[in-house]
Amino acid sequence: MKKLILFIVGFASLTIQSQEIQDAVRYSLDDMTGTARFRGMSGAFGALGGDLSAINMNPASSVIFNTNQVGFTFSNHSKNNESTYFGTYTEQCDSSFDMNQFGSVFVFHNNDANWKKFAFAINYENENRLDNSVFSAGVNPTTSIDSYFLNYANGIPLGTLQSNLYALNYNEQQAFFGYNGYIISPVSENLSNTQYVSEVPAGGNYYQDNYVESYGFNGKVAFNLATQYKDFLSFGINLNAHFVDFNRASSFYEKNTNDLENGVQDVVFENFLYTYGSGFSVQVGAIIKATQSLRFGASYESPTWYNLNDEFTQRLYATNRVNGVTFNDIVDPRILNIYPTYEVQTPEKWSASAAYIFGKSGLISFDYTLKNYSHTKLKPENDYVFSNLNTEMANTLNNANEFRLGAEYKIKELSIRGGYRFEESPYENGKTIGDLTGFSGGLGYNFGYFKLDFAYSYSQRKSQEGFFTTGLTSPAFINTITNSFTTSFIFEL
Repeated sequence: MKKLILFIVGFASLTIQSQEIQDAVRYSLDDMTGTARFRGMSGAFGALGGDLSAINMNPASSVIFNTNQVGFTFSNHSKNNESTYFGTYTEQCDSSFDMNQFGSVFVFHNNDANWKKFAFAINYENENRLDNSVFSAGVNPTTSIDSYFLNYANGIPLGTLQSNLYALNYNEQQAFFGYNGYIISPVSENLSNTQYVSEVPAGGNYYQDNYVESYGFNGKVAFNLATQYKDFLSFGINLNAHFVDFNRASSFYEKNTNDLENGVQDVVFENFLYTYGSGFSVQVGAIIKATQSLRFGASYESPTWYNLNDEFTQRLYATNRVNGVTFNDIVDPRILNIYPTYEVQTPEKWSASAAYIFGKSGLISFDYTLKNYSHTKLKPENDYVFSNLNTEMANTLNNANEFRLGAEYKIKELSIRGGYRFEESPYENGKTIGDLTGFSGGLGYNFGYFKLDFAYSYSQRKSQEGFFTTGLTSPAFINTITNSFTTSFIFEL
Protein backbone atom coordinates (compact mmCIF):
# COMPACT_ATOMS: atom_id res chain seq x y z
CA MET A 1 0.00 0.00 0.00
CA LYS A 2 1.29 3.40 -0.94
CA LYS A 3 2.17 5.68 1.94
CA LEU A 4 2.92 8.79 -0.08
CA ILE A 5 1.88 10.04 -3.48
CA LEU A 6 3.85 13.11 -4.56
CA PHE A 7 3.88 14.70 -7.98
CA ILE A 8 6.06 17.55 -9.16
CA VAL A 9 4.43 20.91 -8.62
CA GLY A 10 2.30 21.69 -11.66
CA PHE A 11 -0.43 23.94 -12.96
CA ALA A 12 -3.71 23.07 -14.61
CA SER A 13 -6.10 25.01 -16.81
CA LEU A 14 -9.26 22.93 -16.66
CA THR A 15 -12.47 23.13 -18.63
CA ILE A 16 -14.71 21.93 -15.80
CA GLN A 17 -14.96 24.40 -12.96
CA SER A 18 -15.49 23.82 -9.25
CA GLN A 19 -17.96 26.71 -8.77
CA GLU A 20 -21.10 26.24 -6.73
CA ILE A 21 -24.22 28.33 -6.11
CA GLN A 22 -22.78 29.64 -2.85
CA ASP A 23 -19.81 31.09 -4.77
CA ALA A 24 -22.08 33.22 -6.97
CA VAL A 25 -24.32 34.25 -4.06
CA ARG A 26 -21.27 35.34 -2.03
CA TYR A 27 -20.60 38.22 -4.44
CA SER A 28 -24.27 39.15 -4.74
CA LEU A 29 -24.85 39.78 -1.03
CA ASP A 30 -24.34 43.27 0.44
CA ASP A 31 -23.33 43.79 4.03
CA MET A 32 -24.21 47.00 5.88
CA THR A 33 -20.93 48.88 6.00
CA GLY A 34 -19.99 52.54 5.74
CA THR A 35 -19.75 55.60 7.97
CA ALA A 36 -20.77 55.53 11.62
CA ARG A 37 -23.72 57.86 10.95
CA PHE A 38 -24.91 55.60 8.12
CA ARG A 39 -24.56 52.46 10.24
CA GLY A 40 -26.07 54.08 13.32
CA MET A 41 -29.29 54.57 11.31
CA SER A 42 -29.10 51.06 9.76
CA GLY A 43 -28.36 52.52 6.33
CA ALA A 44 -31.75 54.22 5.84
CA PHE A 45 -30.34 57.11 3.79
CA GLY A 46 -31.81 56.78 0.30
CA ALA A 47 -33.95 59.95 0.58
CA LEU A 48 -31.58 61.90 2.83
CA GLY A 49 -28.16 62.12 1.22
CA GLY A 50 -25.48 64.28 2.77
CA ASP A 51 -23.42 61.26 3.88
CA LEU A 52 -20.46 59.66 2.11
CA SER A 53 -21.88 56.14 2.43
CA ALA A 54 -25.30 57.32 1.21
CA ILE A 55 -23.59 57.99 -2.14
CA ASN A 56 -23.10 54.25 -2.56
CA MET A 57 -26.83 53.78 -2.09
CA ASN A 58 -28.27 56.75 -4.02
CA PRO A 59 -25.92 58.69 -6.34
CA ALA A 60 -27.98 61.87 -5.86
CA SER A 61 -26.78 62.00 -2.24
CA SER A 62 -23.56 63.89 -2.97
CA VAL A 63 -25.27 67.09 -4.11
CA ILE A 64 -27.12 67.36 -0.76
CA PHE A 65 -23.79 68.32 0.85
CA ASN A 66 -23.29 72.07 1.33
CA THR A 67 -19.50 71.94 1.80
CA ASN A 68 -16.55 69.87 0.68
CA GLN A 69 -15.84 66.96 3.01
CA VAL A 70 -13.46 64.06 3.48
CA GLY A 71 -14.09 61.11 5.79
CA PHE A 72 -12.47 57.97 7.17
CA THR A 73 -14.17 55.10 8.99
CA PHE A 74 -12.69 52.36 11.18
CA SER A 75 -14.58 49.32 12.39
CA ASN A 76 -14.12 46.45 14.81
CA HIS A 77 -16.16 43.38 13.90
CA SER A 78 -16.83 40.27 15.97
CA LYS A 79 -18.64 37.27 14.53
CA ASN A 80 -19.98 34.36 16.56
CA ASN A 81 -21.05 31.20 14.70
CA GLU A 82 -23.07 28.69 16.72
CA SER A 83 -23.30 25.35 14.91
CA THR A 84 -25.41 22.25 15.57
CA TYR A 85 -24.58 19.03 13.69
CA PHE A 86 -26.60 15.91 14.54
CA GLY A 87 -27.40 17.38 17.94
CA THR A 88 -23.84 18.42 18.85
CA TYR A 89 -23.35 22.12 19.59
CA THR A 90 -20.10 23.96 18.78
CA GLU A 91 -19.16 27.62 18.76
CA GLN A 92 -16.52 29.66 16.93
CA CYS A 93 -15.77 33.34 17.67
CA ASP A 94 -13.54 35.74 15.72
CA SER A 95 -12.90 39.47 15.57
CA SER A 96 -11.10 41.86 13.24
CA PHE A 97 -10.33 45.55 12.79
CA ASP A 98 -10.06 47.54 9.57
CA MET A 99 -10.59 50.84 7.79
CA ASN A 100 -13.72 50.00 5.84
CA GLN A 101 -14.56 53.39 4.29
CA PHE A 102 -12.81 56.48 3.03
CA GLY A 103 -13.87 59.12 0.54
CA SER A 104 -14.40 62.77 -0.27
CA VAL A 105 -16.99 65.01 -1.89
CA PHE A 106 -16.54 68.37 -3.63
CA VAL A 107 -19.51 70.73 -4.06
CA PHE A 108 -19.69 73.53 -6.64
CA HIS A 109 -22.37 76.20 -6.21
CA ASN A 110 -23.83 77.82 -9.29
CA ASN A 111 -25.48 81.23 -9.58
CA ASP A 112 -27.70 79.96 -12.37
CA ALA A 113 -31.34 80.08 -11.26
CA ASN A 114 -32.10 76.52 -12.39
CA TRP A 115 -29.00 74.37 -11.84
CA LYS A 116 -28.02 75.38 -8.32
CA LYS A 117 -25.26 72.91 -7.46
CA PHE A 118 -22.96 70.27 -8.87
CA ALA A 119 -21.03 67.67 -6.89
CA PHE A 120 -18.23 65.22 -7.55
CA ALA A 121 -17.34 62.45 -5.10
CA ILE A 122 -15.11 59.40 -4.76
CA ASN A 123 -15.91 56.88 -2.06
CA TYR A 124 -14.51 53.45 -1.21
CA GLU A 125 -16.26 50.85 0.95
CA ASN A 126 -15.99 47.19 1.79
CA GLU A 127 -19.36 46.09 0.41
CA ASN A 128 -19.09 42.73 2.09
CA ARG A 129 -16.60 41.54 4.68
CA LEU A 130 -15.67 37.96 3.80
CA ASP A 131 -13.86 37.12 7.08
CA ASN A 132 -15.56 34.20 8.78
CA SER A 133 -14.85 30.87 10.48
CA VAL A 134 -17.21 28.02 11.30
CA PHE A 135 -16.49 24.83 13.24
CA SER A 136 -19.06 22.02 13.18
CA ALA A 137 -18.78 18.59 14.80
CA GLY A 138 -21.00 15.63 15.57
CA VAL A 139 -21.68 11.92 15.00
CA ASN A 140 -23.31 11.14 11.68
CA PRO A 141 -25.42 7.98 12.17
CA THR A 142 -25.48 6.87 8.53
CA THR A 143 -23.22 8.60 6.01
CA SER A 144 -19.44 8.58 5.62
CA ILE A 145 -17.05 10.63 3.47
CA ASP A 146 -16.86 7.62 1.15
CA SER A 147 -20.18 8.67 -0.41
CA TYR A 148 -18.57 11.89 -1.66
CA PHE A 149 -15.80 10.08 -3.52
CA LEU A 150 -18.11 7.31 -4.81
CA ASN A 151 -20.49 9.88 -6.32
CA TYR A 152 -17.62 11.28 -8.37
CA ALA A 153 -15.85 8.00 -9.16
CA ASN A 154 -18.68 5.80 -10.45
CA GLY A 155 -18.68 6.15 -14.22
CA ILE A 156 -14.99 7.12 -14.52
CA PRO A 157 -12.65 4.47 -16.00
CA LEU A 158 -9.99 3.12 -13.65
CA GLY A 159 -7.33 3.91 -16.23
CA THR A 160 -8.20 7.60 -15.92
CA LEU A 161 -7.63 7.55 -12.15
CA GLN A 162 -4.21 5.99 -12.66
CA SER A 163 -3.04 8.87 -14.86
CA ASN A 164 -1.43 12.14 -13.73
CA LEU A 165 -3.63 14.34 -11.59
CA TYR A 166 -2.85 17.53 -13.51
CA ALA A 167 -4.39 15.96 -16.66
CA LEU A 168 -7.78 15.41 -14.94
CA ASN A 169 -10.81 17.64 -14.71
CA TYR A 170 -12.38 18.59 -11.37
CA ASN A 171 -14.75 15.59 -11.12
CA GLU A 172 -11.97 13.16 -11.99
CA GLN A 173 -9.67 14.76 -9.43
CA GLN A 174 -12.15 14.11 -6.62
CA ALA A 175 -12.36 10.46 -7.61
CA PHE A 176 -8.55 10.36 -7.82
CA PHE A 177 -8.22 11.43 -4.17
CA GLY A 178 -10.64 8.76 -2.99
CA TYR A 179 -8.95 6.05 -5.02
CA ASN A 180 -5.37 6.92 -4.06
CA GLY A 181 -6.33 7.37 -0.40
CA TYR A 182 -7.79 3.82 -0.45
CA ILE A 183 -11.18 5.16 0.64
CA ILE A 184 -12.73 3.57 -2.45
CA SER A 185 -11.60 0.61 -4.57
CA PRO A 186 -12.50 -0.57 -8.09
CA VAL A 187 -14.81 -3.55 -8.47
CA SER A 188 -12.36 -4.87 -11.10
CA GLU A 189 -8.70 -4.09 -11.82
CA ASN A 190 -9.55 -3.84 -15.51
CA LEU A 191 -8.58 -0.38 -16.73
CA SER A 192 -12.04 0.03 -18.28
CA ASN A 193 -13.76 -0.58 -14.92
CA THR A 194 -16.18 2.23 -13.97
CA GLN A 195 -17.66 0.89 -10.72
CA TYR A 196 -16.22 1.38 -7.23
CA VAL A 197 -16.96 0.26 -3.67
CA SER A 198 -16.19 1.75 -0.26
CA GLU A 199 -13.33 0.70 2.02
CA VAL A 200 -14.93 2.46 5.02
CA PRO A 201 -16.21 -0.11 7.55
CA ALA A 202 -20.01 -0.17 7.58
CA GLY A 203 -22.05 0.41 10.69
CA GLY A 204 -22.64 4.15 10.85
CA ASN A 205 -21.95 6.48 13.79
CA TYR A 206 -19.10 8.30 12.09
CA TYR A 207 -17.58 11.14 14.08
CA GLN A 208 -17.11 14.11 11.74
CA ASP A 209 -15.93 17.67 12.14
CA ASN A 210 -15.44 20.42 9.63
CA TYR A 211 -13.56 23.70 10.04
CA VAL A 212 -14.00 26.40 7.40
CA GLU A 213 -12.01 29.62 7.61
CA SER A 214 -12.36 32.43 5.09
CA TYR A 215 -11.01 35.93 4.82
CA GLY A 216 -10.92 38.72 2.26
CA PHE A 217 -13.05 41.55 0.98
CA ASN A 218 -15.46 42.61 -1.72
CA GLY A 219 -14.68 46.30 -2.21
CA LYS A 220 -16.33 49.03 -4.24
CA VAL A 221 -15.08 52.44 -5.42
CA ALA A 222 -17.83 54.82 -6.53
CA PHE A 223 -16.98 57.66 -8.93
CA ASN A 224 -19.92 60.01 -8.55
CA LEU A 225 -21.41 63.01 -10.36
CA ALA A 226 -24.61 64.75 -9.22
CA THR A 227 -26.54 67.95 -9.77
CA GLN A 228 -29.48 69.82 -8.22
CA TYR A 229 -32.28 71.51 -10.12
CA LYS A 230 -34.21 74.42 -8.55
CA ASP A 231 -33.65 73.26 -4.98
CA PHE A 232 -36.19 70.43 -5.21
CA LEU A 233 -34.77 67.80 -7.58
CA SER A 234 -31.37 66.14 -7.24
CA PHE A 235 -30.06 63.33 -9.38
CA GLY A 236 -26.74 61.61 -9.90
CA ILE A 237 -24.80 58.75 -11.40
CA ASN A 238 -22.11 56.39 -10.07
CA LEU A 239 -19.58 54.48 -12.11
CA ASN A 240 -18.45 51.72 -9.76
CA ALA A 241 -15.26 49.67 -9.77
CA HIS A 242 -15.44 46.44 -7.74
CA PHE A 243 -12.60 44.33 -6.35
CA VAL A 244 -12.63 40.78 -4.98
CA ASP A 245 -9.91 39.07 -2.95
CA PHE A 246 -11.13 35.93 -1.17
CA ASN A 247 -9.43 32.96 0.52
CA ARG A 248 -11.19 29.91 1.95
CA ALA A 249 -9.59 26.92 3.67
CA SER A 250 -11.62 23.92 4.82
CA SER A 251 -10.49 20.88 6.80
CA PHE A 252 -12.81 17.87 7.17
CA TYR A 253 -12.06 15.05 9.63
CA GLU A 254 -13.80 11.69 10.04
CA LYS A 255 -13.11 8.85 12.46
CA ASN A 256 -14.88 5.53 13.00
CA THR A 257 -14.32 2.37 15.05
CA ASN A 258 -16.77 0.02 13.32
CA ASP A 259 -13.98 -2.42 12.35
CA LEU A 260 -10.66 -2.03 14.16
CA GLU A 261 -8.90 -4.65 11.99
CA ASN A 262 -9.72 -3.63 8.41
CA GLY A 263 -10.66 -0.58 6.37
CA VAL A 264 -10.42 3.18 6.69
CA GLN A 265 -10.05 4.33 10.29
CA ASP A 266 -9.85 8.09 9.84
CA VAL A 267 -9.63 10.69 7.08
CA VAL A 268 -8.52 14.34 6.82
CA PHE A 269 -9.55 16.07 3.59
CA GLU A 270 -8.36 19.67 3.05
CA ASN A 271 -9.41 22.15 0.36
CA PHE A 272 -7.98 25.59 -0.39
CA LEU A 273 -9.57 28.18 -2.69
CA TYR A 274 -8.28 31.61 -3.69
CA THR A 275 -10.53 33.86 -5.80
CA TYR A 276 -9.56 37.28 -7.10
CA GLY A 277 -10.80 39.66 -9.76
CA SER A 278 -12.63 42.87 -10.53
CA GLY A 279 -15.97 44.11 -11.76
CA PHE A 280 -18.03 47.07 -12.93
CA SER A 281 -21.52 48.44 -12.28
CA VAL A 282 -23.56 51.61 -12.82
CA GLN A 283 -26.00 53.38 -10.48
CA VAL A 284 -28.48 56.20 -11.08
CA GLY A 285 -30.64 57.89 -8.48
CA ALA A 286 -32.79 60.87 -7.62
CA ILE A 287 -34.01 62.72 -4.51
CA ILE A 288 -37.13 64.88 -4.57
CA LYS A 289 -37.83 67.52 -1.93
CA ALA A 290 -41.65 67.38 -1.95
CA THR A 291 -41.95 69.92 0.87
CA GLN A 292 -39.49 71.60 3.20
CA SER A 293 -39.72 68.52 5.44
CA LEU A 294 -40.70 65.60 3.20
CA ARG A 295 -38.28 63.91 0.79
CA PHE A 296 -38.47 60.92 -1.53
CA GLY A 297 -35.66 58.97 -3.14
CA ALA A 298 -35.27 56.29 -5.80
CA SER A 299 -32.25 54.51 -7.24
CA TYR A 300 -31.27 51.69 -9.54
CA GLU A 301 -28.04 49.70 -9.52
CA SER A 302 -27.19 47.57 -12.53
CA PRO A 303 -25.86 44.05 -12.18
CA THR A 304 -22.19 43.90 -11.29
CA TRP A 305 -20.21 42.15 -14.01
CA TYR A 306 -17.24 40.42 -12.41
CA ASN A 307 -14.27 38.78 -14.09
CA LEU A 308 -12.92 36.28 -11.57
CA ASN A 309 -10.06 33.81 -11.33
CA ASP A 310 -9.88 30.73 -9.11
CA GLU A 311 -6.85 28.89 -7.79
CA PHE A 312 -7.62 25.61 -6.07
CA THR A 313 -5.63 22.89 -4.33
CA GLN A 314 -6.41 19.83 -2.18
CA ARG A 315 -4.74 17.19 -0.04
CA LEU A 316 -5.90 14.09 1.82
CA TYR A 317 -4.58 12.02 4.73
CA ALA A 318 -6.03 8.60 5.57
CA THR A 319 -5.29 5.88 8.11
CA ASN A 320 -6.09 2.37 6.85
CA ARG A 321 -5.79 -1.03 8.50
CA VAL A 322 -5.34 -4.38 6.76
CA ASN A 323 -5.56 -7.41 9.07
CA GLY A 324 -4.67 -5.19 12.00
CA VAL A 325 -1.66 -3.53 10.31
CA THR A 326 -1.85 0.27 10.04
CA PHE A 327 -0.94 2.20 6.87
CA ASN A 328 -0.81 5.98 6.59
CA ASP A 329 -1.73 7.22 3.12
CA ILE A 330 -0.92 10.80 2.11
CA VAL A 331 -2.29 12.19 -1.14
CA ASP A 332 -0.58 15.55 -1.48
CA PRO A 333 0.17 16.15 -5.17
CA ARG A 334 1.08 19.82 -4.56
CA ILE A 335 -0.60 20.84 -7.78
CA LEU A 336 -2.25 24.24 -8.10
CA ASN A 337 -5.30 24.20 -10.36
CA ILE A 338 -5.61 27.53 -12.14
CA TYR A 339 -9.01 27.77 -13.80
CA PRO A 340 -9.86 29.92 -16.83
CA THR A 341 -11.24 33.37 -16.08
CA TYR A 342 -15.02 33.29 -15.73
CA GLU A 343 -17.77 35.87 -15.20
CA VAL A 344 -20.30 36.33 -12.42
CA GLN A 345 -23.29 38.59 -13.05
CA THR A 346 -25.00 39.64 -9.82
CA PRO A 347 -28.68 40.73 -9.70
CA GLU A 348 -29.76 44.31 -10.27
CA LYS A 349 -31.07 46.32 -7.31
CA TRP A 350 -34.06 48.71 -7.07
CA SER A 351 -34.55 51.05 -4.10
CA ALA A 352 -37.25 53.49 -2.95
CA SER A 353 -36.98 55.78 0.08
CA ALA A 354 -38.84 58.37 2.09
CA ALA A 355 -37.73 60.70 4.87
CA TYR A 356 -39.30 63.35 7.07
CA ILE A 357 -37.13 66.08 8.62
CA PHE A 358 -38.31 67.81 11.80
CA GLY A 359 -36.60 71.14 11.23
CA LYS A 360 -33.22 71.14 12.97
CA SER A 361 -34.25 68.74 15.73
CA GLY A 362 -34.24 65.38 13.96
CA LEU A 363 -35.49 63.11 11.21
CA ILE A 364 -36.93 59.69 10.42
CA SER A 365 -36.17 57.73 7.28
CA PHE A 366 -37.36 54.52 5.58
CA ASP A 367 -35.78 52.56 2.71
CA TYR A 368 -37.03 49.61 0.66
CA THR A 369 -34.81 47.53 -1.66
CA LEU A 370 -35.62 44.69 -4.03
CA LYS A 371 -33.10 42.21 -5.49
CA ASN A 372 -33.99 39.19 -7.59
CA TYR A 373 -31.20 36.71 -6.84
CA SER A 374 -32.53 34.25 -9.43
CA HIS A 375 -31.03 36.59 -12.06
CA THR A 376 -27.54 35.69 -10.83
CA LYS A 377 -25.54 34.10 -13.64
CA LEU A 378 -22.20 32.45 -14.31
CA LYS A 379 -20.64 32.96 -17.73
CA PRO A 380 -19.81 31.87 -20.39
CA GLU A 381 -23.34 30.48 -20.48
CA ASN A 382 -22.49 28.00 -23.24
CA ASP A 383 -20.29 26.14 -20.73
CA TYR A 384 -22.47 23.15 -19.81
CA VAL A 385 -21.43 23.29 -16.12
CA PHE A 386 -22.31 26.99 -15.91
CA SER A 387 -25.51 26.42 -17.87
CA ASN A 388 -26.64 23.79 -15.37
CA LEU A 389 -25.71 26.03 -12.42
CA ASN A 390 -27.62 28.95 -13.94
CA THR A 391 -30.72 26.78 -14.31
CA GLU A 392 -30.32 25.60 -10.72
CA MET A 393 -29.93 29.19 -9.46
CA ALA A 394 -33.03 30.29 -11.39
CA ASN A 395 -34.99 27.55 -9.61
CA THR A 396 -33.33 27.86 -6.19
CA LEU A 397 -32.87 31.59 -5.63
CA ASN A 398 -35.65 34.12 -5.19
CA ASN A 399 -36.69 37.77 -4.88
CA ALA A 400 -35.44 39.29 -1.61
CA ASN A 401 -36.93 42.38 0.01
CA GLU A 402 -34.96 44.57 2.40
CA PHE A 403 -36.39 47.17 4.79
CA ARG A 404 -34.39 49.79 6.69
CA LEU A 405 -35.68 52.26 9.25
CA GLY A 406 -33.54 54.99 10.80
CA ALA A 407 -33.97 58.02 13.05
CA GLU A 408 -31.81 60.85 14.35
CA TYR A 409 -32.45 63.37 17.15
CA LYS A 410 -30.26 66.43 17.70
CA ILE A 411 -29.51 68.27 20.92
CA LYS A 412 -27.42 71.24 19.78
CA GLU A 413 -24.17 69.73 18.46
CA LEU A 414 -24.97 66.22 19.74
CA SER A 415 -26.81 63.68 17.56
CA ILE A 416 -28.46 60.49 18.83
CA ARG A 417 -29.25 57.79 16.26
CA GLY A 418 -30.96 54.46 15.97
CA GLY A 419 -32.08 52.02 13.29
CA TYR A 420 -33.56 48.65 12.34
CA ARG A 421 -33.24 46.50 9.24
CA PHE A 422 -34.69 43.29 7.88
CA GLU A 423 -33.40 41.40 4.84
CA GLU A 424 -35.12 38.38 3.33
CA SER A 425 -33.30 35.20 2.37
CA PRO A 426 -31.99 35.02 -1.22
CA TYR A 427 -33.05 31.34 -1.29
CA GLU A 428 -36.56 30.21 -2.12
CA ASN A 429 -36.50 27.70 0.75
CA GLY A 430 -35.54 30.46 3.19
CA LYS A 431 -33.18 28.07 4.97
CA THR A 432 -29.89 27.67 3.09
CA ILE A 433 -29.31 31.30 4.00
CA GLY A 434 -32.08 32.62 6.24
CA ASP A 435 -33.55 36.05 6.84
CA LEU A 436 -31.38 38.70 8.48
CA THR A 437 -32.52 40.99 11.27
CA GLY A 438 -30.49 43.76 12.82
CA PHE A 439 -30.56 46.94 14.82
CA SER A 440 -28.13 49.77 15.48
CA GLY A 441 -27.48 52.88 17.51
CA GLY A 442 -25.01 55.71 17.51
CA LEU A 443 -23.82 59.10 18.65
CA GLY A 444 -22.25 62.01 16.82
CA TYR A 445 -20.80 65.35 17.78
CA ASN A 446 -20.24 68.33 15.50
CA PHE A 447 -17.17 70.35 16.43
CA GLY A 448 -17.67 72.74 13.53
CA TYR A 449 -15.12 71.84 10.88
CA PHE A 450 -14.77 68.35 12.32
CA LYS A 451 -17.35 65.66 13.14
CA LEU A 452 -16.83 62.55 15.24
CA ASP A 453 -19.35 59.71 14.99
CA PHE A 454 -19.74 56.38 16.77
CA ALA A 455 -22.06 53.46 16.00
CA TYR A 456 -22.89 49.99 17.24
CA SER A 457 -24.67 47.50 15.00
CA TYR A 458 -25.98 43.98 15.60
CA SER A 459 -27.25 41.40 13.14
CA GLN A 460 -28.39 37.79 13.33
CA ARG A 461 -28.89 35.25 10.55
CA LYS A 462 -29.43 31.48 10.44
CA SER A 463 -28.19 29.19 7.69
CA GLN A 464 -27.70 25.55 6.78
CA GLU A 465 -24.42 24.35 5.35
CA GLY A 466 -23.50 20.88 4.17
CA PHE A 467 -19.87 19.84 4.41
CA PHE A 468 -19.93 18.86 0.71
CA THR A 469 -22.30 19.42 -2.21
CA THR A 470 -22.66 15.75 -3.08
CA GLY A 471 -22.66 12.51 -1.10
CA LEU A 472 -22.10 13.87 2.41
CA THR A 473 -24.67 16.67 2.38
CA SER A 474 -26.28 16.50 5.84
CA PRO A 475 -26.38 20.14 6.97
CA ALA A 476 -24.96 21.83 10.01
CA PHE A 477 -27.44 24.39 11.38
CA ILE A 478 -25.60 27.67 11.95
CA ASN A 479 -26.69 30.76 13.84
CA THR A 480 -24.45 33.75 13.02
CA ILE A 481 -24.38 36.80 15.30
CA THR A 482 -22.35 39.84 14.25
CA ASN A 483 -21.45 42.82 16.43
CA SER A 484 -19.69 45.88 15.00
CA PHE A 485 -18.31 49.06 16.56
CA THR A 486 -17.63 51.88 14.11
CA THR A 487 -15.88 55.25 14.38
CA SER A 488 -15.87 57.93 11.66
CA PHE A 489 -13.82 61.09 11.31
CA ILE A 490 -15.37 63.68 9.00
CA PHE A 491 -13.50 66.88 8.03
CA GLU A 492 -14.85 69.89 6.18
CA LEU A 493 -12.43 71.29 3.59
